[in-house]
Amino acid sequence: MGPHPAVAAIRLAVRRILRDVLQDAPAGPRAPVGPSASHRRPPLVLVACSGGADSMALASALAFEAPRLGLRAGGLTVDHGLQPGSGDRAREVVSRLTELSLEPAEALTVAVGRDGGPEAAARTARYTALDEAADRLGAVAVLLGHTRDDQAETVLLGLARGSGARSLSGMAAVSGSPAGRDGIRHRYLRPFLGVDRQITRKACMVQSLPVWDDPHNADPAFTRSRVRHDALPALEKALGRGVVEALARTAQLSRDDADALDAWAREAERKVRAELPHSPPSSRSLPSRAPRGEGGGGGDTGDAVNVTDLTGRSGSALDIAGLGALPPAVRRRVLRRAAVAAGSPAGSLFARHIEEVDRLVTGWHGQRAISLPGRVAARRQGGTLVIRQV
Repeated sequence: MGPHPAVAAIRLAVRRILRDVLQDAPAGPRAPVGPSASHRRPPLVLVACSGGADSMALASALAFEAPRLGLRAGGLTVDHGLQPGSGDRAREVVSRLTELSLEPAEALTVAVGRDGGPEAAARTARYTALDEAADRLGAVAVLLGHTRDDQAETVLLGLARGSGARSLSGMAAVSGSPAGRDGIRHRYLRPFLGVDRQITRKACMVQSLPVWDDPHNADPAFTRSRVRHDALPALEKALGRGVVEALARTAQLSRDDADALDAWAREAERKVRAELPHSPPSSRSLPSRAPRGEGGGGGDTGDAVNVTDLTGRSGSALDIAGLGALPPAVRRRVLRRAAVAAGSPAGSLFARHIEEVDRLVTGWHGQRAISLPGRVAARRQGGTLVIRQV
């Protein structure tokens, strides 16, 4: 007799993504065995576990599947320190991970800042801690327990922001920090994006896995909580069941479209590059082109043009005529990439910012420079659009 259908579903999802890990991941460092022999340790895969049903189900599936595929499995939990007793809960989660034979099993304590609001600040602190721990432990991947329901919520939030196809594409099944020195292409894997939340909860119940329900997930002070408990149920009541599946499908279709447009934008960007104009008279100097792929910003900048004048200011210069000939969807991607390359934080750069910069190309009537997040400004100088730090 096989496992319960819910348990079979979560194990299958994890097995599929672990097979991809095996194809991409190098063997681990050599560890001595006996007086002179040595062997290579299997690659380590970690699970990020909050103690909730989704991540506990993921931890149980990883613990079951990893040894069968020749992988080591460990677990991490993050203590954000935002609720009374959070340290005790983190230690309890570590105990549960250890009971599942996950090794190493660690609690990571973080200090949550205020930038971007409580949800964004907690997310930033969490991923920073996971990055550092994965580097320290030599992990080839970190599994995250986001489900199809989480994906639907993310699409609705993106729709509300009005940020375009990339925002509607939701969370990627494979994403995160490149780790090129080890030959690892990506770090964060989400096996459950095709699995419903009710399945993960059922899997925990039939395996007698204790779970912890974070009260923040039901707190209407948080936007995602309102989407989960108010917006999605209202949509299903008005439109019928299947809204979650439809939104998740929209995410995948939007991601395919956005990937194609991003590739087009990268190619178009190379064709509209221009020389960065001279600095102001007080510090006139000829620009020097930085190596491709360098410069501030992070995010999806790829090989975005980035040049630096002798004042040390980072910036991009693009040909107005070339930009004007591009389709709007491609042109705005080029503008966004240039702004991020110049130092504008990707998470703070919204569609309204790019629309204002776009008007410097398509609706020019002598307007002043456009101020962007990160002390970056976009201005039109003759036939060139200059986006640089100020």
